[in-house]
Amino acid sequence: MFFSYRSGSVKMVHQYKNNGFNMVLDTNSGAVHVVDETVYDVIGLLNQGKTPEEIKSALTPAYGETDVCEALAECEELKAAGQLFTEDIYKDAIIDFKKRKTVVKALCLHIAHDCNLACRYCFAEEGEYHGRRALMSYEVGKKALDFLIANSGSRRNLEVDFFGGEPLMNWQVVKDLVKYGREQEALHDKKFRFTLTTNGVLLNDEVMEFCNREMANVVLSIDGRKEVHDTMRPFRGGKGSYDLVLPKFQKFAESRGQEKYYVRGTFTRNNLDFAEDVLHLADLGFKQISVEPVVAPPDEDYALREEDVPVICEQYDKLAKEMIKREKEGRGFNFFHFMIDLTGGPCVYKRLSGCGSGTEYLAVTPWGDFYPCHQFVGEEKFLMGNVDEGIVRTDIVDEFKGCNVYAKEKCRDCFARFYCSGGCAANSYNFHGNINDAYDIGCELQRKRVECAIMIKAALAEE
Repeated sequence: MFFSYRSGSVKMVHQYKNNGFNMVLDTNSGAVHVVDETVYDVIGLLNQGKTPEEIKSALTPAYGETDVCEALAECEELKAAGQLFTEDIYKDAIIDFKKRKTVVKALCLHIAHDCNLACRYCFAEEGEYHGRRALMSYEVGKKALDFLIANSGSRRNLEVDFFGGEPLMNWQVVKDLVKYGREQEALHDKKFRFTLTTNGVLLNDEVMEFCNREMANVVLSIDGRKEVHDTMRPFRGGKGSYDLVLPKFQKFAESRGQEKYYVRGTFTRNNLDFAEDVLHLADLGFKQISVEPVVAPPDEDYALREEDVPVICEQYDKLAKEMIKREKEGRGFNFFHFMIDLTGGPCVYKRLSGCGSGTEYLAVTPWGDFYPCHQFVGEEKFLMGNVDEGIVRTDIVDEFKGCNVYAKEKCRDCFARFYCSGGCAANSYNFHGNINDAYDIGCELQRKRVECAIMIKAALAEE
């Protein structure tokens, strides 16, 4: 008896061609196959629900009956091995997932609601987040760390990101909170992983030395080529910041051995050729690079539009091919959105819930209010509590706990759903008014990035 290939309406196998490779991704198992033309076409027809006899009839004129039969047998072997047309192994886990006890494992401390740049695309409105400028006091930060320890359950490893605005505008409090966190580790059997995001304006040797001792990761904000960066990331007087921050970032990256950092940029409609910005950063010596699409209201002139998607996808293809070339030449670099683990991958909860915003991950304002993440700060309907009272809006926690790939209609037939885990809740809310939808342009770009990332793995595995 030949096996059945379809389960309900869910398309379980994704096929695509990229850079000369015939790629097949089994969505539910995560298995990836590079196949020849015969197997590729056989799988395509199986995915349409065609029977073996119908497939033989359709493909024998092109490939010959022997090759078609061998391809069908290959597919059957992969099915038996749990690597093709597999059932959804996560759909039953969602019930237990929703019932799980929530522990907080990470905080985004808004150490400064102020900034010394005036980035045009900043969702934080130059650091103000729809409100007043403010710096977090040591007392508020200390209470936030105490809250994290008290609400982390048996989890030992905790994460704290110093964020802004620009956190270096409140540098002494950053140092004091790191010291306090280190003092608490032995007392509570916890280990803090501190990270920092900075625009580099106030970066100096003392900051670098401290970060190299204490920060597990540092994000350095730079958009790429000078003209691109200076257009979008100027000082408030209009002068560009590229010439000031670039040499600092180069020195910092070298001081960290080109590891445990990212130069992070944002591309907009002004630089749809963003692959050039990624390669510019690579040519400057940076090995850890992230350049991400802007998310902005449609009425902004720099916002991405649906008609831009084909151009952006071409840029991802161009970047992927160049990365393969450079890796083979011994001068490779990492691009954040192309980094996929095809062996282990994220755990089931990560696949279902994504970043954990509103449940495991919270943002803390300078005055101690809790929000589901930094992008919700200032949206009063998502104010969850504060460092003095704890979480008082447990209904918000429950709402975010239910935000997963099975709660989103757009995710159900998407081959990339277990890689993006349903996408960003804040983007969904900003574009559709609820957290269980999806930002459509973001989805299209995510699918393309997954395809490129898998193709890169296949190309490098050939060596």
